[in-house]
Amino acid sequence: MTSKVVYTGDLRTMATHLRSGTIIETDAPVDNHGKGERFSPTDLVAVALATCILTTIAILAPTINIQGAECNVEKIMANNPRKIGEIVVTIDFPNSEPFTEEEKSRIMHIATTCPVHQTLHPDCKRTLNFNWPE
Repeated sequence: MTSKVVYTGDLRTMATHLRSGTIIETDAPVDNHGKGERFSPTDLVAVALATCILTTIAILAPTINIQGAECNVEKIMANNPRKIGEIVVTIDFPNSEPFTEEEKSRIMHIATTCPVHQTLHPDCKRTLNFNWPE
């Protein structure tokens, strides 16, 4: 077992990573009767895409320095049924040496083939923006 999730009331949950004891609490978003004081479950899905992209690049392209790379994540909800309609991830790479065209191509390929990207339903649009160092 990887984790344990407990409903704590008031539209909140507490997820515990069993190996480390790390805890993530969730809250329903304001537009869905929650307080919006913590990540919502759908926020975590969007964040999972960004963290998976960076982690997978670091694993599969260890000679490309992405230390300090940052992702801005935007989750856009859709209705009927209520679901994530689009996740926009903008990746800002650190001010380092410029990447070669081969490195850029490899990074973009890894980003679109990371496990979370591949797991999301095809109806969930994924927009990836890359801001390269100059």
